[in-house]
Amino acid sequence: MRATLAYTSARILLLVASLILLYLVGARGLLLLVLALLVSGILSYVLLARQRDRVSSALMGRLRNGRQRAAGFRTRLEAGAQAEDEDADEDADEPADLAPPAS
Repeated sequence: MRATLAYTSARILLLVASLILLYLVGARGLLLLVLALLVSGILSYVLLARQRDRVSSALMGRLRNGRQRAAGFRTRLEAGAQAEDEDADEDADEPADLAPPAS
């Protein structure tokens, strides 16, 4: 989470810096926005490669842990369903007392 926040903050900072610099140079309106996005994208690709790698490895770690947790949950769920089926089979094998109770 920390790596993602740092990377996102750096990207926003680069965008704001690009906006300010391009505004000072004389770009205005839609041209300012397009150029700022382009410049900040290129700069972040070059300058933030290390942070981007950290974010991707953190994300892959979280996905891996989630898959392991899901597999464990699935195993427990299947074991519970199997135990329930066995209980239902045992109940079906016992004869049911269909005669009304004597009063």
